[in-house]
Amino acid sequence: MSETPRRARQVATLSLVFGVVLLAGAATGAWGDPNEPPRRPSADTAPVLRTGVGVATDPAGSALSEQQAEHLLGANGDRWGAYYSAQEYAEFSQGLDGRYLGVGLSVGRGEDGVTEVSRVAPAGPAATAGIVPGDRLLRIGEDQADHLPVTEVVARLRGRDGERRVGSEVTLAVQRGDGEVRELRLRRVLLDSQQVTAEHLETGVLRIAVRAFTSGVAEQVRAALRAPHTGVVLDLRGNSGGLVEEAAGTAGIFLDGGPIGSYQERGENRELTAPPGGDQRTPLVVLVDGGTMSAAELLTGALQDRSRAVVVGSRTFGKGTVQQPSRLADGAVLELTVGRYYTPAGRSPDGTGLAPDVQAGATEDAGALALRVLAGLGTRA
Repeated sequence: MSETPRRARQVATLSLVFGVVLLAGAATGAWGDPNEPPRRPSADTAPVLRTGVGVATDPAGSALSEQQAEHLLGANGDRWGAYYSAQEYAEFSQGLDGRYLGVGLSVGRGEDGVTEVSRVAPAGPAATAGIVPGDRLLRIGEDQADHLPVTEVVARLRGRDGERRVGSEVTLAVQRGDGEVRELRLRRVLLDSQQVTAEHLETGVLRIAVRAFTSGVAEQVRAALRAPHTGVVLDLRGNSGGLVEEAAGTAGIFLDGGPIGSYQERGENRELTAPPGGDQRTPLVVLVDGGTMSAAELLTGALQDRSRAVVVGSRTFGKGTVQQPSRLADGAVLELTVGRYYTPAGRSPDGTGLAPDVQAGATEDAGALALRVLAGLGTRA
């Protein structure tokens, strides 16, 4: 199996696996060492994992080589399953705790296929090099960025095997508007994720951008909302997913109880519900694009199906499957797909993504469109 699909799967499968098992594991005491993958939700679960295509024996504790693990994924047609070395898994887990290795650059892709910088971490290598949101990412190394899946772009920014270390370099070509193409060489550093940023606009609107659902994000969103505001734009563009518990918790801030979604685990349906008391009065727009993935799609679908928000932007990425990790004998981790998740209306975004209520044109400023839509919803009394 080639390196490219392997790395793409590894990045994308982060989006649901930890959160789904977290919800089940919290009730069964399955959590222990944070560097260990979550165990199965209950001890009497049959040792079988059902993928979208076939059935594979649970490999927990098995002595599988990387080649054997990749063969198992290929034999079951598991698009989102992934193999991680022990070091890779520890690094990815660290990212969910709020730190990650990279250059401080987030990207998104519109329907025109252009790969654009959606966010630059303050004081990170990308910011120091003068990259700003809206710049087009043309190349990573020798490869055209627009020809790579978004997940592969992310994987290359963070580093392939052998490159995933502080001080390793990545070469980029970027362009601002019709200006000259700049060739840059950036060194990877360990960054604080800073997944939530809030911006108070003159109109009384609060724009909250969430780039991934790492630990504590729901509470950060709740804290941002304590500031006075008349309406909210929840910006999920470029959000690669993360912990389902955090995405569900964020949905609950805007919903007064009721369903958030559901997911299948070994053929059993499990419901996600919001606690009572959420804010259902403040006008809300959710801003999405082709980089809005997985747990972020779950949140988008919940607010859309419950008629709580107007979704603006472009079609989301389309990852709606659930993975579960198993620790192998040598400390490596193999994740296999065990089911799909669904919005409250029973929709699965897997493979198709979610369509916005208001589509942004290819050359339209989606952020400005979101503000116009929000203005049309009125303001909170």
